[in-house]
Amino acid sequence: MMNPPELDQIAAELTRASRILVLTHIHPDGDALGSQLALGMVLRGLGKEVCMYGETEVSHLYDFLPGAGEIAVELPELGKFDCAIALDCGDANRLGREMTALLTIKPFLVVDHHAGHQDFGDRRWVDPHRASTGEMVYDLAVALGGEISQEAAYCLYTAIVADTGSFKYSSTTAETFRVARELVLKGVKPSDVAGKLFDNYSLARLRLFQRVLEGLSLHSSGRIAMISAPNRFFAETGAAPQDTEGFIDYPRSLTSVKVAAFLKEAEVGKVSVSLRSKGADCNVAKVAAIFGGGGHRNAAGFKRLDTTIEQLSGELLRALEPLVEKC
Repeated sequence: MMNPPELDQIAAELTRASRILVLTHIHPDGDALGSQLALGMVLRGLGKEVCMYGETEVSHLYDFLPGAGEIAVELPELGKFDCAIALDCGDANRLGREMTALLTIKPFLVVDHHAGHQDFGDRRWVDPHRASTGEMVYDLAVALGGEISQEAAYCLYTAIVADTGSFKYSSTTAETFRVARELVLKGVKPSDVAGKLFDNYSLARLRLFQRVLEGLSLHSSGRIAMISAPNRFFAETGAAPQDTEGFIDYPRSLTSVKVAAFLKEAEVGKVSVSLRSKGADCNVAKVAAIFGGGGHRNAAGFKRLDTTIEQLSGELLRALEPLVEKC
């Protein structure tokens, strides 16, 4: 199978570079972090000087990933890099508060799989048909001729499992399983990754989950499910905002539900919304785009300032109702 030309161009730029900055989007999820860490390891194995940067510390939900402690939260001296690569980032604004400075590094490369990708950077390999950026980084590592160590394989397998909902989302393809197979052959134990990703609740997180589920509401004859986490829930339970990851999968799992929405108020006046759907006909990325967000067909989101959960939920419901009529 021939590589896409964009992949070969990215590989050529990385091969020419000596000092490389590897980064991803703010508030990184499992796919973003797993891809970032794995590519950093592969590039170091090729003799490159690599810095992995993120503006916040890695969430405790992902601190089990090999190398997670090596991601720098202090912005490095950008002038020393002769290349930068952003992974799993669909929009330049998601590079964070240092976006403008980061984009001064030339060439600035991008590898991403978001359908609503907003073009940025000097060279891009964007493939919305891939279930995760982790899949793409595996192919990039092969194109580079780099060694994928067991630790790098562990990070990539985690990336794939996280972004496919453990292979249950409709984005999962034969390519997904091809790459997963190769990673397992390198020594990754699927049960270990699954345990770290899904059996990781603290007591505070479980209490928060209980509070969130108590507020579950159904709409449009049970086809829309909504849950929320107002700011006070975090103070009352001692949980952190990142502890809500994965909560939306539970209302989505209801038999009648076509679309699930989770509204979270981590800060007063700032509400983030996660959307999940079932099937190819329920494209929640289109709804997220109405509110200035984006994502995938079955997984998308957006943020809104100067609002409350109560105000936004009604507006969101009105946008979702026409969608589920077609699902």
